[in-house]
Amino acid sequence: MARTPKRPPQPAASATPAAAVVTEHVFAGLAASRGIVIGPVYLYRHDHISIDSEHIAAEDIELELSRFKAACERSEKELTKIASVTEQKIGTTYSAIFDAQIMMLHDRTLIDLITYRIRTELKGAGAVVDEEISKYQKLLLQSGEALFRERATDIADLKDRIIRNLRSEQLISHIDENCIVVANMLTPADVILFSRQSIKGCATDTGGVTSHAALICSSLNLPMVVGLHHISEQVKNGDQIIIDGYDGKVIINPQPETIEFYTRKQKRRAMSMSELGRLTSAETRTKCKHRIFLYSNIDFKEELASIEKFGSEGVGLFRSESLFISRGKPPSEQEQFDYYSELVRAIPARPLVVRLFDVGGDKMLFASYKEENPNLGWRGVRILIDVPEILESQLRAVFRAAALGGRLQIMLPMISSMEEVRAVKKVIAKVKTDLRKEKIAFGDAVPLGVMIEVPAAVEIIDDLTKELDFVSIGTNDLIQYTLAVDRNNGIVQSLYKKFHPAIVRMVSRVIKAAKRNSCRVSMCGEMASDPNALVLLLGLGLAEFSVVSSAIPEMKKMIAGIRLSDARKVAAKCLTLGTALEIEHTLKHARPQA
Repeated sequence: MARTPKRPPQPAASATPAAAVVTEHVFAGLAASRGIVIGPVYLYRHDHISIDSEHIAAEDIELELSRFKAACERSEKELTKIASVTEQKIGTTYSAIFDAQIMMLHDRTLIDLITYRIRTELKGAGAVVDEEISKYQKLLLQSGEALFRERATDIADLKDRIIRNLRSEQLISHIDENCIVVANMLTPADVILFSRQSIKGCATDTGGVTSHAALICSSLNLPMVVGLHHISEQVKNGDQIIIDGYDGKVIINPQPETIEFYTRKQKRRAMSMSELGRLTSAETRTKCKHRIFLYSNIDFKEELASIEKFGSEGVGLFRSESLFISRGKPPSEQEQFDYYSELVRAIPARPLVVRLFDVGGDKMLFASYKEENPNLGWRGVRILIDVPEILESQLRAVFRAAALGGRLQIMLPMISSMEEVRAVKKVIAKVKTDLRKEKIAFGDAVPLGVMIEVPAAVEIIDDLTKELDFVSIGTNDLIQYTLAVDRNNGIVQSLYKKFHPAIVRMVSRVIKAAKRNSCRVSMCGEMASDPNALVLLLGLGLAEFSVVSSAIPEMKKMIAGIRLSDARKVAAKCLTLGTALEIEHTLKHARPQA
């Protein structure tokens, strides 16, 4: 929704007739790729494709099957070309995104089902393709996990591509250079094709910060803001806009003062990024030379390139549930082993923390399993314990990959009791025994840790840290469960406060218990990369952070300006305050400048 900006200041009223006044509007979204750009709009819409559901005659079955086959072949040629362009621009890690779509075109289960329905139901290929691929797309969209919802765009792109080729419709081949693409949604293929026209940046109604489109924009250094709701309905071709990929804002029809403000900000950021570039290879240390470790959160192997680029010291959180996305079912042990092996070989000397599958029952079993409240239901370690074959398969793959070297570690999700930890430990012992009997090489000394994301885990933190190698504070869920607030529910979103006194005190308790019991402690939630939280967390004793890779250079610079003795005083004061507002006010005044 448009709102009046607080910064920069608005220009004074002019004598221009009201009809001629162009109103400036600011839209708030999510910063998906950093940078600031100013330019004209190119409006692009993914409109819903209306499907002709008319039945075909029996004598036209073979013709319809031939059309379907030809459409799949054309789609594969397009995707192969896009993958080639992607590889040339940003390497093979991102071209693999399109390889996954090509694999789906060769999925015999899907192809045979579509073929069978065309033959038996005498339905047009377009309608059947739409219905069958939409089932998988709908499953992802209904997921409780943002990661799966964001991948629905990739599935929609493949569906639309096949249908468009059934109709022999052409792709957009040209747009004006140096424009800013505003769209209701963008697929990874859209971004690659538009990048050939030297676009400046992108803004979308929908999408997430870990979507493939966002990751590609980041690699191409194209500023992007997502989650802007209906911005594509508020602009027209040629409108002047500004994208602020740092603060997640888009300004439509900016006034001269606003343009001047962002031009200056653009120059300051360019100078700052030049300085930050020099920090990527340096160790992270406070002003008093205390060593701090900054790791990356990743969902896909495609993101490994950003580790070197931004100076990350390893992977503090690999969300292994991403392996479900291209398969629609639990991946096999061998598929997992191959994937984890690639990760290990890519960063052999750096930590790689694999969080075991943290998904709901509907994804884990790829069934019509539904719950009234999946966030409080059958998910994460609860499923892994109840369905041991899935847990054993994943553990076997991880331990086998650990034999290749590297610094693999295992992290358990959604832990709320010691019984759960010990149940998994029993399975680990069994897996090791089985691998020895089978004479299969495996890494024996793989550290075990848990996510601290449930209030119950905080209450038993002393017991947990005595029995584990490390713990990682997942603030996103910890805040949600502690404050009983769904952060995706707009009605109560204002109650979701990361600096609520209860949260600050919980984080302090976890860090103190971990240090007391010689257990490593890190933080991998959004709070870890919040500049306002940095002084607080360092003052509480946190020395390991796992964040989105692109945040690391600025964090390094800010940490270099913090003295631990000062940070401890700020943290001590925050622990005495009674409201989130008071804590926020204290931290804003103590925040170092990047």
